[in-house]
Amino acid sequence: MKFNALIGSSILAMAVATPAMAQSGDTDAFGGEIVVTAQRQSERLQDVPIAVSAFSAESLEAQQIENPSDLQLTLPNVTFTKTNFTSSSFTIRGIGDLCVGVSCDSATAIHQNESPLIGTRLFETEFFDLERIEVLRGPQGTLFGRNATSGVVNVVTAKPDLSAFGAAGDFEYGNYNSIKVKGMVNLPIGDTLGVRVAGFYLNRDGYTKNLFDNSRIDDRDMYAVRGSIRWQPTPDTTLDLLGYYFREEDNRLRIQKQYCQRDPTGVLGCLNNRRDPGVTNANSTFVGVLTSREFLAARSIPTAFGLGSLYGPDALSTFQSNPDPRIVNTDYTPNYFSDELQIQGRLEHSFGAINVSLAGVYQEASVDSSQDYNLSIQDRSFFAPALNTLAAAAAGGIPGLPAAYFAPIAAALIPGGPNGPLCTSLAEETGLGSYGGFSTCTATPQDFDRSNQDSSSWSGELIISSDLDGPFNFLVGGIYGKSHLTENSYYVNSFGIDYLTGILGTFTALGNPPAAGGPLAPSFLATPFFRNNTDDLRVRSYGLFGEGYFEFNDTLKLTAGLRYTNDRKAVRARSTLANFLTPFGQTGSAFDSPFVGTFDADPGTAGNQLFQERRVGFDEVTGRAVIDWKITPDNLLYASYSRGYKSGGINPPLQPVFEVDESFVPEIVNAFEIGSKNRFGALQINVTGFYYKYKDLQLSRIVARTSVNDNVDADIWGLEAEAVITPTPDFVVNLGASYLNTKVSSDKFLGNPRDPSGGRSDTVIIKDITNGSNCAVVPTTAGNAVGVQTYVAAVNSDPALQLQPPTSFGPNSGINSPGAFGICSVLAATAANPPAPLRALFGVPTGPLPFIVENAGVPVNIRGNKLPQAPNVKFNAGVQYTHHFANDMSLTPRLDITYTGDSYGNIFNGRINKINGYAQANAQIQLNGVDKKWYVKAFVSNIFDSQPVTGLYVTDQSSGLFTNVFTLDPRRYGIAAGFRF
Repeated sequence: MKFNALIGSSILAMAVATPAMAQSGDTDAFGGEIVVTAQRQSERLQDVPIAVSAFSAESLEAQQIENPSDLQLTLPNVTFTKTNFTSSSFTIRGIGDLCVGVSCDSATAIHQNESPLIGTRLFETEFFDLERIEVLRGPQGTLFGRNATSGVVNVVTAKPDLSAFGAAGDFEYGNYNSIKVKGMVNLPIGDTLGVRVAGFYLNRDGYTKNLFDNSRIDDRDMYAVRGSIRWQPTPDTTLDLLGYYFREEDNRLRIQKQYCQRDPTGVLGCLNNRRDPGVTNANSTFVGVLTSREFLAARSIPTAFGLGSLYGPDALSTFQSNPDPRIVNTDYTPNYFSDELQIQGRLEHSFGAINVSLAGVYQEASVDSSQDYNLSIQDRSFFAPALNTLAAAAAGGIPGLPAAYFAPIAAALIPGGPNGPLCTSLAEETGLGSYGGFSTCTATPQDFDRSNQDSSSWSGELIISSDLDGPFNFLVGGIYGKSHLTENSYYVNSFGIDYLTGILGTFTALGNPPAAGGPLAPSFLATPFFRNNTDDLRVRSYGLFGEGYFEFNDTLKLTAGLRYTNDRKAVRARSTLANFLTPFGQTGSAFDSPFVGTFDADPGTAGNQLFQERRVGFDEVTGRAVIDWKITPDNLLYASYSRGYKSGGINPPLQPVFEVDESFVPEIVNAFEIGSKNRFGALQINVTGFYYKYKDLQLSRIVARTSVNDNVDADIWGLEAEAVITPTPDFVVNLGASYLNTKVSSDKFLGNPRDPSGGRSDTVIIKDITNGSNCAVVPTTAGNAVGVQTYVAAVNSDPALQLQPPTSFGPNSGINSPGAFGICSVLAATAANPPAPLRALFGVPTGPLPFIVENAGVPVNIRGNKLPQAPNVKFNAGVQYTHHFANDMSLTPRLDITYTGDSYGNIFNGRINKINGYAQANAQIQLNGVDKKWYVKAFVSNIFDSQPVTGLYVTDQSSGLFTNVFTLDPRRYGIAAGFRF
């Protein structure tokens, strides 16, 4: 048996486990013998013992797979969802991009024409002019690009045809005024050179209605163009070159909807029992606590400057959220920009029995997205008393407060007076915001976020393989690549942050006289918005790999391979929010301030305005071994073991500083799989069983406004079955089913941000009024609920704090303990070194009081919990029938339906994190002309207009713990027409 089919352009397309159509007439419709052709010979996909799902261009169109999200509808144990920071997660067998951060590698490796893509926007675009798509399930620790623990998605573009001129065009019109155009021109130049140009354009109205101005948002306006050149100077040599550019600019929503079971106390913001169509209690947020009258009183600042009280209404109290996921009410119009450039090349040459392939790719990508942070509208009247006080101070109307210190705040934030427009800092790089003239002024208070990224990467890969006549063949190769992320920032901007940085900065300056006497110059606290910034990320990776193939006889074959991978990463990053004083009138950058590193709104965060530089390195040996037995030409059994690896990374800097690991280690998976591929006449059926033993699986959680990553062990096992029934070439039924069981297999104790009490009733949850985070006060003797509540009430009774004793969160809150506002560091210090009255109150004559403070909440053991984005079951079915007319025209109706079972969107599981199962159905009917030179069709996708949640993200405690969700597209329908020649 020859092995050329394992290399070159077919290196991923080694088996088929889902329906695919041959593109050039190799077979009839779905389920026939799909042949992948390498340089000089071919091999049936069904003959190769690896679980791969392959889709030709024709099958993609038939099943309405128009973009990467649609792939999940027909693949077993595969899900897809958008994620919180302008990215997405393609999950295979329960393993997806659970790690969040710029130094995280993707669990699912995305390739185009066998070259790995880093940070690609490919999964945002539409498919066009493809040869096929291959989805390889299982860890890839030997041959494929960079390592991947869940699998590989390889998009294979159509190459120039050197034999004849060709062209194709498609036009589609649908609801939401959707217009989609695709086109292709293929031009042979002589006998050895060909050029192919293809592209698409999509424009549609928004899926979401905005009640604020009765507009449509979440639209799409994007295009891509691809040019390919193929040169074959000899039958043994092929050179392929490709250039690709994609661009999108519209008001697409990055986050579809927010949900919250509103917390009446404001200690948590959102409760832990349900995802209601509500909005968080703004008193729980960083802005709410630091602009409260209670916090200002603790800083000896006149309470008249407070935007509100922690125990009164908040800026979102009057907002009413609509339960429909496609209806929002927001005073901020989202904007979205993304583009990508790719340049690829591949040179293949056959030296008789030795084949050489050299491939390279260069890539640049950027994305910039901004939208309303709370998808809501703040009540302007809530700010009126404080703004009147500010205006009076700016006019010199408050004795003892120099107007020169307050006039710059008023000029920046309320330039038309307290009844005029309110100005909010733009998300910009100087860190000056509104106080440097970088602002947007509107009638309502703004709060919005921005996520942006610019990156570049390149890699080169060399593969040498044999095509010997004997029982042994081999493949060896190496890959080297670099990537550089030059800017990655996540901003949170709001009018409230601008206000508090001005007020706190001014009173800090007034209260800190320099050595010469008199207060410091009028100043604000920079930056007047949250910015988590990776200024520079550099990744260097190389791998050396090889496989050997030994045929014992005509039916039994052994495959064995090894790979060595070496990864190096270096990060320069910082996190800033109200870190240091900056004089009003500062130009250039806030970081040019003379007070950098001197003053801080929260003493525990000193130094966070400086860049943090970290380096890590990892290396690993991985590989695989496969034994396969071809019982008959149409029946194959195989068993495999593979070891997968995904490199570790660096956690971002935190503000305030909490105890988390600076880095996270690589994850390793040992995967065992057995499978069988069979054809029995009209029936093709493939079944697979697998078991994964995971070590140090990377999981993300939110801490101090930043996603940090932990490592846990996990076990995964499952079953997959796919069948294609073709009673006649014109009647095709395809079926698929899968079962998946995942669980954390080792002890791992983490604080649950949604419930810092850890489910206990003998604790008190504290909202820290100095930074907006939560902690929990816990008795050293379990069950002493009265004692811990008494302790918190006693500390809060300090007149300088003006804080109240603990209160219940109410019935059906999902929280067993009470909560209170407080200062976690004060509670911890007081318990460690109590004053005499507290010693007497608790009868402790010496030593600390019997209470401790858990800054990240009471740790809970997540052992046994299900992994996120891992549905327990999936089913899909499709049926089509082609009726042929006497004039050689044909009519083909098709129906597809899929069901995705229950899963969880968060490692802590529980009712509030559950993602319910959902069904989706698509249908179309297509009339084909003679020789399929033209077609017209009508289609509908998501027939039932289901709006299922595909993923969720729990935001930070200082933002109020609301839940961002991501959904499938709504029902779409329309007509299309096209031609081919």
